[in-house]
Amino acid sequence: MITFVVDADEAGRADRVLARRFPGASRRRLAALFDEGAVKVGARVAKKGDRLDAGDEVTLTAEPAEGEDLRPVADEKAAAILREIYLDDDVVIVAKPAGMPSQPLRAGETGTAANGLAVLHPECTNASDDPRDGGLVHRLDIGTSGALAAARNRHAWVRLRRAFSIGAVEKEYLALTFGAPIATECMAPLAQRGKKVAIDHAEGLPAYTAFEIVQKLGDWRLVKCRASTGRMHQIRAHLAHCGAPIAGDVLYGGPALAGLDGFFLHAARLVLPREGDAPPIDVEAPLPPDRRAVIASLTG
Repeated sequence: MITFVVDADEAGRADRVLARRFPGASRRRLAALFDEGAVKVGARVAKKGDRLDAGDEVTLTAEPAEGEDLRPVADEKAAAILREIYLDDDVVIVAKPAGMPSQPLRAGETGTAANGLAVLHPECTNASDDPRDGGLVHRLDIGTSGALAAARNRHAWVRLRRAFSIGAVEKEYLALTFGAPIATECMAPLAQRGKKVAIDHAEGLPAYTAFEIVQKLGDWRLVKCRASTGRMHQIRAHLAHCGAPIAGDVLYGGPALAGLDGFFLHAARLVLPREGDAPPIDVEAPLPPDRRAVIASLTG
């Protein structure tokens, strides 16, 4: 537990106060502290946009780990459940199972894809700006299965992070939804609201998802989703907004489905650009056996 008093020259938004106090901590880690309710002003849980004044007493119930403390440690058990589906000198792509986080949030945390990659390809841990990334050039939600890419050197990490930021990466997902989307695309802007995102036309960030029904399964639909942006929970929120919440996604109103553990969203295809005129890396991640079993149960 850490407690400090806000100085007169620090007063301002809570997230900016913490950033000045802990310059070595990543912005994502500091944001996670707010999401976890680990930042308090007096007895009140603070939000990152709250105003802090000189003399306010701030308590952190978890430490904002910094620098090398955040680098993923090697975890053999995590490595054993990752499946490598592509490898070259610059990039490794693995199939991540549902239920596994992409990267650790706390120093020493294990069980994430980044921990597994630290065993399979240790060089990845030195490729990224944020040590916690462990070379990952994007992330998947804990509940999302499928293709997850990491860089094996810093040059590749910088290049691929830029490719994601400018929309030069193709991403296809398969989602099992209750009912069909009422549109073939969604451009609703998204803003984070605690542990979920909401449609916000005033302050939301641009987001775009296209939908295509692949298979009708009674009241359910297997939907191919193409995302050209990478907002938090984008596909989950857009499908719910279009009247077709994902099976098992209780956070966004998705109904339960017998035999399904978690929610049904799978990163099925990833197309990454190469340097120069070289053809892109085009990788498909097959549906995991448990997801295939769910589909089979609806077609029997």
